[in-house]
Amino acid sequence: MPEPLQVSTPVVSDPKASTPLIEITGATVCRGDNRVFDDFSLTLSQHESVAILGPNGAGKTTLLKLLMREIYPLWREYPVVRILGKERNDIWELRRQLGIISADLQEIYSPEALGRQVVFSGFFSSVGIWGHHRLTQDQHEQVQTVLARLDIEDLAGRPFGELSSGQQRRLLLGRALVNAPAHLILDEPTSGLDLAATFQYLQTMRQLIRSGHTLVLVTHHIHEIPPEVTRVVMLNQGCVWADGPKSEMLSEARLSTLYGVKVRLVESAGWYQALPV
Repeated sequence: MPEPLQVSTPVVSDPKASTPLIEITGATVCRGDNRVFDDFSLTLSQHESVAILGPNGAGKTTLLKLLMREIYPLWREYPVVRILGKERNDIWELRRQLGIISADLQEIYSPEALGRQVVFSGFFSSVGIWGHHRLTQDQHEQVQTVLARLDIEDLAGRPFGELSSGQQRRLLLGRALVNAPAHLILDEPTSGLDLAATFQYLQTMRQLIRSGHTLVLVTHHIHEIPPEVTRVVMLNQGCVWADGPKSEMLSEARLSTLYGVKVRLVESAGWYQALPV
């Protein structure tokens, strides 16, 4: 297992700022004929790491797409979705504040793109590097620094499609980190990874939180929730089903009801795992 990485200091907001990281108020969201959210509200602080937990179909993917501006809520006379206090964000400033790493991005990324190009593309929020993109010397240096700190320098010249899921996931994390965002949203970060890659990625997540990043983890796997995460929001059928401190949310009774199956919960050193009864 590599040594815990040292990550660059994020561009942080004023620690006294009270502006929420994410503020959703009364959102109604339809996907096709399906109304996924109906008057959905959720507020996340800039200065707490949160796990958003729920079974398949709970609304986690819709929430991510809403934050990524891939889908939009039905119009209301008041702002429904604000990120860092703004309904419409300057994309360049937002990129320096919020990095989103989604499973969808991994699936659609060009298999021919080289590892360094994947990380470079974070500066442009693009899938790959194209002819009109111009890279500065500072950007080259930042990419090299991120590759070194994630211990993936050996992936710089390799095509994305030839890499393992774990290697691809770390390149996409590097793609988000080149902008030194203060906040990161991770979508089921260890899904499909083997045990060694999972442990490595979880250690990276812990180091990010400890270095000052805010992590929003969207998952249905409780083993992905690092000890440093303090709040758990449970989604079910498009609603906030429960919300509170992790120690209260992660209980056998609550998880059994949420997932509709009896669960035995094991806790060790701040990590949790659900086992069948």
